[in-house]
Amino acid sequence: MSAAPDVSAVKTYLLGLQDGICAALEAEDGGGRFREDAWTRPEGGGGRTRILTDGAVFEKAGVAFSHVQGTKLPPSATAHRPELAGQPWEALGVSLVLHPRNPYVPTAHANVRFFISGSSAPSSPATPPVPRPPSPVTPTWWFGGGFDLTPYYGFEEDAAHWHRTARAAVAPFGVTLHARMKKACDEYFFLKHRGEPRGVGGLFYDDFNELGFDQSFALTRSVGDAFLPAYRPIVAERKATPHGDRERQFQLYRRGRYVEFNLVWDRGTLFGLQSGGRTESILMSLPPLVRWDYDWKPEPGSPEAKLYDVFLKPRDWLI
Repeated sequence: MSAAPDVSAVKTYLLGLQDGICAALEAEDGGGRFREDAWTRPEGGGGRTRILTDGAVFEKAGVAFSHVQGTKLPPSATAHRPELAGQPWEALGVSLVLHPRNPYVPTAHANVRFFISGSSAPSSPATPPVPRPPSPVTPTWWFGGGFDLTPYYGFEEDAAHWHRTARAAVAPFGVTLHARMKKACDEYFFLKHRGEPRGVGGLFYDDFNELGFDQSFALTRSVGDAFLPAYRPIVAERKATPHGDRERQFQLYRRGRYVEFNLVWDRGTLFGLQSGGRTESILMSLPPLVRWDYDWKPEPGSPEAKLYDVFLKPRDWLI
């Protein structure tokens, strides 16, 4: 029989994950420091958002932990799960977006999260629970998460390393999981109004409980723990690459695609805003500077065109 969901264990892991990632990013930056903003929400719960700005390597880096509760799910959460409408809920997660200064270092995103609804299980003492009416509904729970990479000037060896690390993270839990989660990532991080991927993909999963709580939680820990080994070697290799205004302007232009996806398509952004989350923390993913140019096209054969021709096309990077 599978173990019952342990919200306290999930929270302990997520807090440690946030601490470890922030420490590693500060070390990689070599000077920048995260400032922490602890917050609460009237509906229940809160979090701690950590932001590093104007670092030597990271122009803006956000790593946020949240643990929120409510008595009624927002429309974004019940559109595909109408049976959860009106049920009390609890959600925990760590989410991060890193916008590097050097255009040759890719932007990176990762998150791992846990959701439970229809449960009367108490929260940890540090996060007072919302009063909940008795519910006969069997708790519904799942894990979600993943990570994806958004280069501006791509390198095939970087993409291969990223995907090898992703595959290794989920391989112990099933031989088909990597292909499934890579495909889900390619499909999710896709700008439908542009007809193009956001980047080179990685892993994405949601509503995941098929292995039972213990193993589903173990998989999520493996994904969370794999982010730094996937990303940090790329940063170390590319952060000192010489560049000029041309590369900087292209980086700012491509950041516009990141903004468009997060504001138009990202389900996490919609859930956060519709559930009364803290707006500043939800929108920490947005870059500090960005530009849009009307109907711009890269010059054929240019390094900028290579991004579109080679890297913004879903492919098997492990061949």
